[in-house]
Amino acid sequence: MSIPSGAPVAAPRVPEAVHRRRWAILGVLMFSLLIVVLDNSILNVAVKTIASPAPTGIGATQSELEWAINSYTLVFAGLLFTAGLLGDRIGRKKVLLAGILVFGIGSALAALSSSPGELITWRALMGFGAAFVMPATLAVLMDVFERDEQPKAIGIWAGSVGLGIAIGPITGGLLLEHFWWGSIFLVNVPVVVVALIAMAVLVPDSKDPAPGRVDPFGVVLSIIGLVLLVYGIIRGGELASFTDVTVLAPLIGGLLVLTGFVWHEKRSSHPSIDISYFRKPAFSAAVAAIALVFFALMGVTFFSAFYLQSVRGYTALESGLLILPLAAAQMIFAPRARLVVDRFGARAVCTVGMLLVAVGLAAFALFDADTPLWVLCLVFFVQGTGMAHIMPPVTVAVMQALPRERAGSGSAINNTFRQVGGALGIAVLGSVLSTVYRGDIEGHLDGVPAAARDVAGESIEATLGVAEKLGPAGKPLVAAANDAFIGAMHVTALGSAAVALVGAAVVALFLPGRPAVRDERAEAPQDTGEPVRQS
Repeated sequence: MSIPSGAPVAAPRVPEAVHRRRWAILGVLMFSLLIVVLDNSILNVAVKTIASPAPTGIGATQSELEWAINSYTLVFAGLLFTAGLLGDRIGRKKVLLAGILVFGIGSALAALSSSPGELITWRALMGFGAAFVMPATLAVLMDVFERDEQPKAIGIWAGSVGLGIAIGPITGGLLLEHFWWGSIFLVNVPVVVVALIAMAVLVPDSKDPAPGRVDPFGVVLSIIGLVLLVYGIIRGGELASFTDVTVLAPLIGGLLVLTGFVWHEKRSSHPSIDISYFRKPAFSAAVAAIALVFFALMGVTFFSAFYLQSVRGYTALESGLLILPLAAAQMIFAPRARLVVDRFGARAVCTVGMLLVAVGLAAFALFDADTPLWVLCLVFFVQGTGMAHIMPPVTVAVMQALPRERAGSGSAINNTFRQVGGALGIAVLGSVLSTVYRGDIEGHLDGVPAAARDVAGESIEATLGVAEKLGPAGKPLVAAANDAFIGAMHVTALGSAAVALVGAAVVALFLPGRPAVRDERAEAPQDTGEPVRQS
């Protein structure tokens, strides 16, 4: 944009040296984020190998495998908010470097684990490091880009998350075909080394220049509340029931502690977060949309892995390749979502995006054991397209609602709601899947020995394992297991779609519409040359 002669030129908030290398910095941030996102999706394809006896695996039980995943999730979700606050106070680059270093150390130790207990411990350490990486990447992004370029940068950032989710299973499948199970963790180490060097050279440090006093009591409340809440969610998913006392106690305790956190923050003279932001409908709708879309999507991601591998018989690598259309859609459309928002407004774009996600999820209710591959790919592409038009606009809404100095807090809120929503989706929809499956398969277990009957009814993997041991006599059980799983998947898919429809209603009601178009000819004499602020 040209600047009128004689008009005062405002100094850019981003230093010129940083502004010139902003896209290289974004590349480093995406690289760092990709490591964290890749890790969980890689582990999901390696669980069978890790469960095998030594030397192939470490003989982990089903419960131990679940906690190898959940220990990471629990620590990660519990510390996200605190990590964002620390970044604002002591410097986002310092937090990012420390987080990626701890993640790399945890990865090396996890690769060398000789027992399930060690693997669970080192996975928790990896979650600790990852909690400091994810919010810092978004906070640094907000600090190195001017406001008018932030939507484009956030779109690219969001697209990298989708890429990580999709290429994780492919990477894991390739590694497991050629190396031992620990390679899925050891591969992180050289990547971390490269990321550390690139961060040290390119990424500038930044923090809140006037952070005020620390709120230790609020920080402790947030950690305790989030850990209890997420533990209760995970425990409910494990038991496929949310009425057990070991589920209700942490859930209720977590909600009470988080209620106390909100009460404390509203009355504190130096709060960790300004609760008044949640009174803004657009801000609250944005964080709710993040939670709801990940609730729906993570649930279907969970059961689609079993559908592709257990029912359809694809390998981990082949299953990963089938999810590529989802990643491709996000990489294509997420960086361009801002252009659609500029034309139609965040409300219309996010509503249509949520409806596309709902359609993609509901389509699973029509799948059977012979659904053509091109239909699967099309559905994943539709889901990715919907996600690409939801995550960038709502993330922009959250991040631009807070001052740049509080970017770490905004990023922490964004990622905390996403993580809790995803964990809740896996737990609740996983419970629905398990309950319906058990109800359908029980009538087909009459010929199974009594000692194996309870185990056979736990999941499709357990049923197929028992059927394999029965030899030719187990063939009818395989068919029954496939039918029972597909029926349970149909019910779960419709539940996922219903949650996405709730998300569509939320964004349609509360996100801002298209901003009013100004008459540029009438306003031309008053043009100061400054960029138009985006809503």
